[in-house]
Amino acid sequence: MPTPPLDHKKLFSSITDLSDDETDKLARESHKYSELGIRDLLLEEEAQLYLNRWRDPIFTPAKKGTRFTFIDLFAGIGGFRMALQNLGGKCVFTSEWEAKAKETYFHNFGDLPFGDITKPETKDAIPTEFDVLCAGFPCQAFSIAGKRGGFEDTRGTLFFDVAEIIKKHRPRAIFLENVKGLVNHKSGKTLDTILNVLRNDLNYVVPKPRIMNARNFGVPQNRERIFIVGFRREDHEEKAAYFKYPEPLSGKKTIADILEEEVVSVKYYLSTQYLDTLVKHRQRHAEKGNGFGYEIIPNNGTANAIVVGGMGRERNLVIDKRLKNFTPETHIKGEVNREGIRKMTPREWARLQGFPDGFEFPVADVHAYKQLGNSVAVPAIQATAKELLKIIK
Repeated sequence: MPTPPLDHKKLFSSITDLSDDETDKLARESHKYSELGIRDLLLEEEAQLYLNRWRDPIFTPAKKGTRFTFIDLFAGIGGFRMALQNLGGKCVFTSEWEAKAKETYFHNFGDLPFGDITKPETKDAIPTEFDVLCAGFPCQAFSIAGKRGGFEDTRGTLFFDVAEIIKKHRPRAIFLENVKGLVNHKSGKTLDTILNVLRNDLNYVVPKPRIMNARNFGVPQNRERIFIVGFRREDHEEKAAYFKYPEPLSGKKTIADILEEEVVSVKYYLSTQYLDTLVKHRQRHAEKGNGFGYEIIPNNGTANAIVVGGMGRERNLVIDKRLKNFTPETHIKGEVNREGIRKMTPREWARLQGFPDGFEFPVADVHAYKQLGNSVAVPAIQATAKELLKIIK
């Protein structure tokens, strides 16, 4: 039975208003256009607007030709994709469930990510062959009794879905990223299980994982993440022994290097009442012996890791005294502080994560902050991927 035609008027009207099934249909069309090079479809006006974005995405693979192919799982806004495209790679599949992140990804790369990677129909859309699997998967506990478990012990977690995809497609290399806490999660059992599955159940050569800090790769952010790389044993066992994680770059960037060049909106400046609340909050924690609280980063300093929630923005305040008009743009309690204390802007957070200034956010600030807090640091990913490619090429 032939597949019924897509309702383009509904599909292309607003990505964030679509159901999961409708979004996956659109993602399938998006990737089909990219793969087949279809550029002259006669569609309704809404579909044509979409094709215009596909024809001229902000970021495209290198024009010199594709050096390798990769898939981008738990893609967020495309940090992995940005890094690997910079190295000459072509993304042949991507998935991300969060609607606003998909909107930003689509806006910049022209491909709409597929949705829930746990669904068989989503996995079925993955091309049979590709070179590298990339995944910044969430940290989840496994139900295991011993020190480390195997493939079946990971069932019910998102790592199980990653492992299933690796098992089926056998990419030449894998590149996984996770929070630093994975090292000690469940007394180390979680990481032990992941490595056991990759090395023994899936037959990949996996060098010892490394904690990598973004500040060592050209951005002034103290962001530590665990990187796990692996190579298909039957093809790369000998060369994999020579894999080395990248060494830190010489010279360090500071906050001054990422601050906006122009005066930013007054909306980023803290009100006097909110600032007073933060001061008292930090004092209460200091009295209890805790170091928790807001922090002002000097221009010659390094930002704390940008995170979602948990006062992520307040732990990375800056002093910027260029503002002259203190009239609030929104309703605030008190008045705008005259000390120049403000939150960083989404653009400054994007720079902390290594995204180029051409990367755009078609969403409200609250969503941009969340997306950036969940993202990978592009330069650290790119430096590591460069070393990975030396093994498989």
